This record gives sequence, structure tokens and C-alpha cells, in this order.
Amino acid sequence: MNRPRRRASVPILLTVLVALGASGCGVYTASSGRVEESRKRVFVAFLENDTPEANIGAELTDSIVNALQQDNTLKVVGDDVADSVITGRVTRYLLREMATRPDLTVNEYQVQIAVQLTFTVRATGETIFERRTFSGSGNYVLNDPQGTTEQSARTEAAGEIVRDILAQVVEDW
Repeated sequence: MNRPRRRASVPILLTVLVALGASGCGVYTASSGRVEESRKRVFVAFLENDTPEANIGAELTDSIVNALQQDNTLKVVGDDVADSVITGRVTRYLLREMATRPDLTVNEYQVQIAVQLTFTVRATGETIFERRTFSGSGNYVLNDPQGTTEQSARTEAAGEIVRDILAQVVEDW
């Protein structure tokens, strides 16, 4: 009875993988952890608010600043010493009905937020992205025993936006 030839290929596959790993072609990461010096120090301007939702521009600006500081690849600085600038506006804040009870009363909502941002390098005038839309959403249930609220849904939506911004600004594909 003939044995399948797959067993013989396993050691060959391992040998190839080890060789690739030794040559530096093994593990790939999206971010090198290095950013061009012309982008290192960034100023985040307060986002303009084009929605009727009070304070959402300041709230999202704070979220972006905190995330950049936590990531620590870019250094958030004042406008007077910044190498690059992030500017923009909140273009959408929507509270959407997501689920209803059998009596047709709404018991779950979704917060949807969108911002439009521009990232510019001052020294060269290069625009990394211009009027790029970033969006996020978060859900909450009315009278939720686990404690979800409109504010926690806003925080979740802001977190999605910030992760996408960081991917665009910091990661070097």
C-alpha cells in the first residue's frame, strides 16, 4: 500500500519556513514603530462641530489626543512647535434605532459618528490625507443591567475612529 507523499513534504516545509525566518522574511508587522521626523511632533486642532450634538467636537479631539499619547509613536505638542497638524470637523452624529420590543418600543440604539480630517506636514506642505472621512459606531440598550449608555456608545464609536486614524497616521504599509 502506498503512503501519501504529504508526510515527506512536512520536513521540507519546515526547512523553508526556518530559512525564511532566518533571512528576515518571517514575521511581518504593519508598523515599524518609526515615523519620519517631519511628522513626529503633531498638533491636533479642536474639531469643528457641524452637528447639533453639543461638545462632540471637543470630546472627539480629546479622544484623538489621548489615543496618540497612549500610542506614543507621535508626540502631541502645541501648535507653535508642531511638525505636522491634524485638522477637521465632526460631520455626523446620528442616534439610530436598532431594536424594538414586541410592543414596538425601541430598546436599543446605535450612535454613529463621522469626522472628516486632514493631516498635513508643515515643512513640506505634504498632505498625508485630506478631508478623509473616518467613522465609528457603538450600541447601547435602554435600562441595560450591564450599564451601556449613550455615553458608552459614543466612547465606543470614538474608539473606532481613533484606531482608524492611528492606522493611517502611524502604520507604514
